[in-house]
Amino acid sequence: MSDRWYSEAVVYCLDIDTYSDSNGDGVGDIPGLISRLDYLARLGVTCLWLHPIHPSPNDDDGYDVTDFYNVDPRFGTLGDFAELLHQASNRGIRVIIDLVVNHTSDQHPWFQSARSSPDSPYRDWYVWSDQEPADRHQGMVFPGEQHETWTYDRTAKAWYYHRFYKFQPDLNTTNPEVRAEIKKIMSFWLQLGVAGFRMDAVPFIIERTEPGDPNPELDFEFLTELRQHVQWRRGDAILLAEANVEPDELPAFFGDSGGSANRLHMLFDFMLNGRLMLALARQDPEPVIEALRDTPALPEGGQWATFLRNHDEIDLSRLTAEQRNQVYEQFGPEEHMRIYDRGIRRRFAPMLGNDRRRIELAYSLQFSLRGTPVLRYGEEIGMGEDLSLPGREAIRTPMQWSSQTNAGFSTAEPEKLLRPVIENGEYGYGKVNVTLQRRDRNSLLAWFERMIRTLREAPETGVGNTTHIDVPMPPGVLAHRADGPSGTMVFLHNLGTADAEVDLSLLQPEADLPIDVLADRNYDDIGKLDKLKLAGYGYRWIRLRRS
Repeated sequence: MSDRWYSEAVVYCLDIDTYSDSNGDGVGDIPGLISRLDYLARLGVTCLWLHPIHPSPNDDDGYDVTDFYNVDPRFGTLGDFAELLHQASNRGIRVIIDLVVNHTSDQHPWFQSARSSPDSPYRDWYVWSDQEPADRHQGMVFPGEQHETWTYDRTAKAWYYHRFYKFQPDLNTTNPEVRAEIKKIMSFWLQLGVAGFRMDAVPFIIERTEPGDPNPELDFEFLTELRQHVQWRRGDAILLAEANVEPDELPAFFGDSGGSANRLHMLFDFMLNGRLMLALARQDPEPVIEALRDTPALPEGGQWATFLRNHDEIDLSRLTAEQRNQVYEQFGPEEHMRIYDRGIRRRFAPMLGNDRRRIELAYSLQFSLRGTPVLRYGEEIGMGEDLSLPGREAIRTPMQWSSQTNAGFSTAEPEKLLRPVIENGEYGYGKVNVTLQRRDRNSLLAWFERMIRTLREAPETGVGNTTHIDVPMPPGVLAHRADGPSGTMVFLHNLGTADAEVDLSLLQPEADLPIDVLADRNYDDIGKLDKLKLAGYGYRWIRLRRS
């Protein structure tokens, strides 16, 4: 793998507490995760992204931290975490962790001290206002669940700012002491051996928040500081971040106006994600073509992270109201499947009606587009959701390992589980689990293993240039190519149900013994590329040439 390892990585994200419970207390833990590393290595994972691991009241699934220098005792100890890093490294897997420093829990000692007195050394570590801010009811991240961004604290006798829930007061990152502390937190975990951080809520971290100003200036130089600090502490560490902002604002998160890649290494591609969902709903590749065309150019070393499902809702806020309704109609037709007036709180398999052909098509498309693919735990076996659970918890149910009690996740009594496992229906653990699929060479899990192995033999998708092949196509068909130092790959995806024939003969002069390396079925010889068959919901990965 190249020095920029993240360009060729396969990232797998999980919550420790819902992955594997080793001690039978109903909560997943680090030793349980260690016991599953061989499974992840076989799947082809090269980077593990862990959601918050720190002590927390868990009012927001761990995103309300009370101690940035420790591990939640439910998960284990720092010693357990060090062993996880060692064992993962033995299998060629790097580990990155969530860095949640936009805010803390209101139970954090810093905030408890800050609210206790205006003279507290931590008072200015948070954002306060003596008067009720005029923008108190603006900028909410969770519409319907959150009603304000400024809350009055009777003890402090002042209003404090919280971009998220009121129990998550924002840190004041304009304070040099706060900046120094964030760098120290990063240094601590880098020294322990993590390969980088997934930074939560980056646009909010760099806001210069002032009472009454709902659109504060963003301080991008803080990202430059963090990048420099991380690189000096561990040269190959990465910063992967979420910034769901307008397309023309994205380049500034990667580097300065001079074109240097001196800020974030990677950003989640929210724009492509929304367009992918729209394309799948319409069975029309045009939204993906638009996304590829409209994506801003990245500086050398900048990289997108692609995804179909993550740990949150499918965010459709970048689509128009009409487009959003089209996606809702297909994938979230009932009101309780939606959340925050912008998203869908479902797993991918049930969204596609558990149609194996469409599931393969969608993930084949995601993994073959430019960038680094991110896979959510359980998607590789087609897990479902539990819509009886509140909010985002619907897609955060325990991993389904076997047909044993509690899906093999835990030996605890079912009522003691952190969240209930999915028991009934076509997504119940008796029908959907790792053990069953491991025994079936035609299972979805086996397909993911095969697809990921193929991807790792085609580094052009991660490090090369991806472009739409702009020639006449049958309805529903997308053709794109990836060109890199190792050669050229061509990808065909049919988002529609009708069989198609594609003419790519214009590529024949470039071809050098072209061959299918992954396809939904066995197709005829490629020949002169002028009569390429493609089934409904079909896909073909074609090695055009190797350098």
